[in-house]
Amino acid sequence: MKIYVLGTRGIPYVAGGVETHCERLYPRLAAMGMDVTVVRRRCYVAPRNEYRGVRLIDVYAPRIKSLEAICHTLLGVVKAGIDRADVVHLHAVGPSLLVPLARLLGMKVVVTNHGHDYEREKWGRAARAVLRMGERVGVRFANEVIAISQPIADVLESKYGRGDVTVIPNGVEPACVTEGDDYLKSIGVERGRYVLAVGRLVKEKGFHDLIKAFGKIRTKGFRLVIAGDADHRDDYSDELKDMAVEAGVVMPGYVSGEPLQQLLSHSALFVLPSYHEGLPIALLEAMSYGLDVAVSDIRANRLSELDGSDFFKRGDCDDLARLIDTKLGVAPRRRCYDMSRYDWDAIAARTAEVYGHLSR
Repeated sequence: MKIYVLGTRGIPYVAGGVETHCERLYPRLAAMGMDVTVVRRRCYVAPRNEYRGVRLIDVYAPRIKSLEAICHTLLGVVKAGIDRADVVHLHAVGPSLLVPLARLLGMKVVVTNHGHDYEREKWGRAARAVLRMGERVGVRFANEVIAISQPIADVLESKYGRGDVTVIPNGVEPACVTEGDDYLKSIGVERGRYVLAVGRLVKEKGFHDLIKAFGKIRTKGFRLVIAGDADHRDDYSDELKDMAVEAGVVMPGYVSGEPLQQLLSHSALFVLPSYHEGLPIALLEAMSYGLDVAVSDIRANRLSELDGSDFFKRGDCDDLARLIDTKLGVAPRRRCYDMSRYDWDAIAARTAEVYGHLSR
């Protein structure tokens, strides 16, 4: 079975939830003997032909926020048809607009819904309408639909009547706890004396709320680190960086590898103030390191492994400041979460089962 993957900017080492999902998942499927090709957006990646058994093909995409996904997916689906792929696996609701074309070209289609992207504040009215249409088209015409969380699956059944959605969550690699702290020193923070947030600098991540809330906390001696950057520079990301400079917040940009391991190993608290998520990999990574967490009370964040005391009211800076103070007011604690349902090997096996349904 020849499988082509679209909807991701690319792998490896490209920031983003869908990108991390694909980077972890497809090498495992390739190791199981599957013929997997990831079609990457040329403007995000350095040339290479293979990654851990996964074939890589780079296709043009305009680096324009509203056009890059749909243009790239169109070209990628045509390329998959020319190469006689058996299955096209589309990630996210925007690329799902091309499900009918893939079907017309004779390919089976799997769609993974990573969240209702039309709820993201970065999109205008027209773009949101297109994304809603993509979700609807994908759910209606795909052979198999995967949702990364039960709340997403519930919405797809309620809105579109599709009751056979398979729930396969995002996963997380085992933590690589490190004693090193040279990176921390290089950005001016001390181990155990900072609060960490990780994500793209987009409005729905709520980092503006976090900066405001951190300025209100009573507990002293801690710094705030927000690791991440914007894929497309805009007014919001510029304003956020200006806020950070004024408030003394450390913003090191995108961080990965050993530097990220150090940040996760030595943080006093992880905060996720999002307004919208699918199933946040950044939160799963923080939990894998045993970090105490403070997260917004949106449904996607309400993981069964968390306690009621871990949540604050979304968008409420005072409630977030109160929770941070509460968490920092006691000795930093390491927690032991049950992460068994986020094991990537099990996730790969379940995805392989979905592909198996297509050959029946």
